Amino acid sequence: MAQEQIKSPAFQNAALQSERLRILGVLGFMTILVIVTAVRVFVIHTVEAASWAWTFFLVALVMAYELWMLRKVGLALKSSIFLGPRFWILSTILETSIPALAIAFLTSARVETAYRPLATPAVLVFFILIILSTLRLNPGICVLSGAVAAISYICAALYLGWRPPIPGVPAPVTQTSVSLYAITLLLGGLVAGAVAREIRKHVQSALREAETKQKLEAVQHDLEVARSIQQSLLPQGRPQIAGFDIAGWNHPADDTGGDYFDWTTLPNGRVIVSLADVTGHGIGPALLAAVCHAYARSNFSIAQNLPAAFEHINQELGADLTTGRFVTFVAAVCCPGCPEVEMLSAGHGPLFLYSRPEDRFTTMNAHALPFGICPGFQSDPPAHLRLHAGDLILLATDGFFEWENDRGEQFGVPRIEGVMRASRDLAASEIISQLYDAVIGFSNGTKQQDDLTAVVIKGL
Repeated sequence: MAQEQIKSPAFQNAALQSERLRILGVLGFMTILVIVTAVRVFVIHTVEAASWAWTFFLVALVMAYELWMLRKVGLALKSSIFLGPRFWILSTILETSIPALAIAFLTSARVETAYRPLATPAVLVFFILIILSTLRLNPGICVLSGAVAAISYICAALYLGWRPPIPGVPAPVTQTSVSLYAITLLLGGLVAGAVAREIRKHVQSALREAETKQKLEAVQHDLEVARSIQQSLLPQGRPQIAGFDIAGWNHPADDTGGDYFDWTTLPNGRVIVSLADVTGHGIGPALLAAVCHAYARSNFSIAQNLPAAFEHINQELGADLTTGRFVTFVAAVCCPGCPEVEMLSAGHGPLFLYSRPEDRFTTMNAHALPFGICPGFQSDPPAHLRLHAGDLILLATDGFFEWENDRGEQFGVPRIEGVMRASRDLAASEIISQLYDAVIGFSNGTKQQDDLTAVVIKGL
């Protein structure tokens, strides 16, 4: 098209569909014209024999051309062929000039010469074609249609003997009416162009909305796949180790999250329970969490102790983290049939310890900086704890105690301790459920802003 070429395949398809509708409209109009002419000729007998024969011939040519156009547009739709500006310009000039031929050569000789450019119904065909040109979704084509109609009409009038009025010289109404008709046709093209511009805007807006919806659906599908993959990396069962009841739980704020928990059983029967929290939440932190998960498992299997494993994890993970990204990480080693628990934290805290005999809480801070802060890993010695029956260790991400309610209050550490004390006689998994229910009730409907992950280690 001359003024605004079709740029996107979706809009090109929409324009071709609209053009096909326009062609069907022209064919429908021509069919009605044939029927009306046949009634005038064979029923009312108001049309000369020579005139109606040439009228049918001209209509047949137009319909044949429109059928050819319909086939070409159909092929373009099937093969996604781009019809260039020349095609649209030439077809517009050709179609819009046809009524002028009818005016020039098919006007009845019974009509006085001065009235011939005005008294023919073919003038109305110009307006039908201009109106239908709006379906081409191109304002320039509509204006061209009006201009061609006006110029070809003037040419037909000149052929019939009309002459333009001379300024200052009185002229009959028939002489000035031709000029008025031509101006009206040109204005009709301008109006059709304005209408086509608005239709085009709505079509483009609808296509953008459809494309955006399709992209969002694709992204949502990818996120669901990522979520299922991430959830599959979490332990599917609970570790069976004498003297301990261990449970873990994770609920990301988005489809994917940057938290995870895990446990690894070593050849000597010990179980390493770990929890990690990557800064942020979403697909990026989820990928880093998966990388951290892989590094942790591989290093726990070969490292001699927790500090050595943490050092290797920090070194490998640091190479993958960009500036501003880091990972807090905590691991606890549980020995079967032994109350000893060794625990080391890289930036993750506070860690909650509950002594059942003393009914007392102790919070432990991190032993080292998070992974990814420094290239080397330096930490305090790991903590060695003894878990008696009923004692609890809670490893939780900050999504729990930082969740705010509708008044801007955080859930906080004291409420976490209160829930653990109230549910201390329950199983580890039930303690986590009680904690989550308490946070949800406290939030009073506010949206979860951060990932939630918790691990409870309970002495038996």
